[in-house]
Amino acid sequence: MKPCSIVLRTSVAVLAVCGSQFVLAASSGLPPTHKEGAISYLSGGIGSDQSSAIKSVMNAYPLVLEFVGSTNAGNDYLADVPVQISDSHGNDLLNTQSDGPFMLVSLPHGRYNLTATYNGKTEHRRVNVTDTTHAHAIFMWPM
Repeated sequence: MKPCSIVLRTSVAVLAVCGSQFVLAASSGLPPTHKEGAISYLSGGIGSDQSSAIKSVMNAYPLVLEFVGSTNAGNDYLADVPVQISDSHGNDLLNTQSDGPFMLVSLPHGRYNLTATYNGKTEHRRVNVTDTTHAHAIFMWPM
Protein backbone atom coordinates (compact mmCIF):
# COMPACT_ATOMS: atom_id res chain seq x y z
CA MET A 1 0.00 0.00 0.00
CA LYS A 2 1.32 3.44 -0.89
CA PRO A 3 2.06 5.93 1.95
CA CYS A 4 -0.41 8.47 0.51
CA SER A 5 -3.19 5.93 0.59
CA ILE A 6 -2.44 5.10 4.27
CA VAL A 7 -2.52 8.81 5.19
CA LEU A 8 -5.78 9.29 3.30
CA ARG A 9 -7.43 6.29 4.98
CA THR A 10 -6.24 7.45 8.42
CA SER A 11 -7.54 10.96 7.76
CA VAL A 12 -10.91 9.63 6.65
CA ALA A 13 -11.13 7.45 9.78
CA VAL A 14 -10.26 10.39 12.06
CA LEU A 15 -12.83 12.61 10.34
CA ALA A 16 -15.45 9.91 10.68
CA VAL A 17 -14.83 9.60 14.42
CA CYS A 18 -14.81 13.39 14.92
CA GLY A 19 -17.91 13.77 12.80
CA SER A 20 -19.78 11.12 14.76
CA GLN A 21 -18.89 12.86 18.03
CA PHE A 22 -20.24 16.14 16.61
CA VAL A 23 -23.46 14.43 15.56
CA LEU A 24 -23.82 12.87 19.03
CA ALA A 25 -23.30 16.26 20.72
CA ALA A 26 -25.72 17.98 18.35
CA SER A 27 -28.36 15.30 18.84
CA SER A 28 -27.98 15.24 22.64
CA GLY A 29 -30.60 17.97 22.99
CA LEU A 30 -28.33 20.24 25.01
CA PRO A 31 -28.37 23.97 24.27
CA PRO A 32 -25.11 25.58 23.11
CA THR A 33 -22.38 26.40 25.61
CA HIS A 34 -21.41 30.06 26.06
CA LYS A 35 -18.17 31.43 27.49
CA GLU A 36 -17.52 34.65 29.36
CA GLY A 37 -14.04 35.02 30.82
CA ALA A 38 -13.21 31.98 32.97
CA ILE A 39 -16.86 30.91 33.06
CA SER A 40 -18.65 28.67 30.60
CA TYR A 41 -22.35 27.97 30.88
CA LEU A 42 -25.38 26.62 29.13
CA SER A 43 -28.96 27.61 29.73
CA GLY A 44 -32.27 26.21 28.62
CA GLY A 45 -34.70 23.48 29.48
CA ILE A 46 -37.67 24.55 27.41
CA GLY A 47 -39.43 21.37 26.32
CA SER A 48 -39.15 17.91 27.78
CA ASP A 49 -36.29 16.76 25.50
CA GLN A 50 -33.99 19.65 26.37
CA SER A 51 -35.02 19.56 30.03
CA SER A 52 -34.17 15.84 30.22
CA ALA A 53 -30.84 16.40 28.44
CA ILE A 54 -29.89 19.16 30.88
CA LYS A 55 -30.91 17.11 33.91
CA SER A 56 -28.78 14.21 32.67
CA VAL A 57 -25.57 16.31 32.75
CA MET A 58 -26.23 18.48 35.83
CA ASN A 59 -23.79 16.53 37.99
CA ALA A 60 -20.94 17.43 35.62
CA TYR A 61 -21.26 21.15 36.43
CA PRO A 62 -20.03 22.83 39.64
CA LEU A 63 -23.03 25.17 39.76
CA VAL A 64 -26.67 24.54 38.82
CA LEU A 65 -29.24 27.34 38.87
CA GLU A 66 -32.97 26.72 38.67
CA PHE A 67 -35.69 29.36 38.14
CA VAL A 68 -39.23 28.69 39.37
CA GLY A 69 -42.47 30.62 39.78
CA SER A 70 -44.72 29.48 42.62
CA THR A 71 -48.49 29.59 42.07
CA ASN A 72 -51.49 28.25 43.95
CA ALA A 73 -51.74 25.53 41.31
CA GLY A 74 -48.09 24.48 41.70
CA ASN A 75 -44.73 25.55 40.36
CA ASP A 76 -43.92 26.78 36.87
CA TYR A 77 -40.48 26.89 35.33
CA LEU A 78 -39.31 30.36 34.29
CA ALA A 79 -37.12 31.65 31.45
CA ASP A 80 -35.64 35.02 30.50
CA VAL A 81 -34.35 35.60 34.03
CA PRO A 82 -31.43 38.07 34.29
CA VAL A 83 -28.56 36.44 36.18
CA GLN A 84 -25.45 37.95 37.69
CA ILE A 85 -22.55 36.06 39.25
CA SER A 86 -19.83 37.85 41.17
CA ASP A 87 -16.89 36.59 43.19
CA SER A 88 -16.53 37.03 46.94
CA HIS A 89 -14.84 40.41 46.37
CA GLY A 90 -17.83 41.74 44.41
CA ASN A 91 -16.17 41.51 40.98
CA ASP A 92 -18.74 40.78 38.27
CA LEU A 93 -17.94 37.54 36.46
CA LEU A 94 -21.11 36.90 34.49
CA ASN A 95 -24.09 39.01 33.45
CA THR A 96 -26.54 37.17 31.24
CA GLN A 97 -30.13 36.09 30.87
CA SER A 98 -31.38 32.53 31.21
CA ASP A 99 -32.75 30.85 28.09
CA GLY A 100 -34.85 28.52 30.22
CA PRO A 101 -35.41 27.31 33.75
CA PHE A 102 -31.93 25.79 34.11
CA MET A 103 -28.44 27.25 33.94
CA LEU A 104 -25.41 24.98 34.31
CA VAL A 105 -22.20 26.85 35.07
CA SER A 106 -18.55 25.79 34.99
CA LEU A 107 -16.43 28.13 37.06
CA PRO A 108 -13.30 27.97 39.19
CA HIS A 109 -13.60 26.86 42.79
CA GLY A 110 -14.53 29.64 45.19
CA ARG A 111 -17.31 31.57 46.86
CA TYR A 112 -19.82 33.33 44.66
CA ASN A 113 -22.69 35.76 45.00
CA LEU A 114 -25.64 35.02 42.72
CA THR A 115 -28.39 37.44 41.79
CA ALA A 116 -31.48 36.65 39.72
CA THR A 117 -34.42 38.95 38.97
CA TYR A 118 -37.94 38.15 37.85
CA ASN A 119 -40.81 40.64 37.50
CA GLY A 120 -38.74 43.31 39.23
CA LYS A 121 -38.05 41.12 42.28
CA THR A 122 -34.42 40.29 42.95
CA GLU A 123 -33.24 37.21 44.84
CA HIS A 124 -29.71 36.68 46.17
CA ARG A 125 -27.82 33.50 47.00
CA ARG A 126 -24.30 32.77 48.17
CA VAL A 127 -22.66 29.52 47.13
CA ASN A 128 -19.37 27.76 47.69
CA VAL A 129 -17.92 25.58 44.94
CA THR A 130 -15.04 23.20 45.75
CA ASP A 131 -13.49 20.04 44.34
CA THR A 132 -15.91 17.94 46.37
CA THR A 133 -19.04 20.07 46.49
CA HIS A 134 -21.28 21.31 43.77
CA ALA A 135 -23.83 24.04 44.38
CA HIS A 136 -27.48 23.92 43.35
CA ALA A 137 -29.37 27.19 43.86
CA ILE A 138 -33.11 27.38 43.32
CA PHE A 139 -34.62 30.82 42.78
CA MET A 140 -38.36 30.89 43.43
CA TRP A 141 -40.73 33.81 43.03
CA PRO A 142 -44.41 34.01 43.94
CA MET A 143 -46.57 34.50 40.86
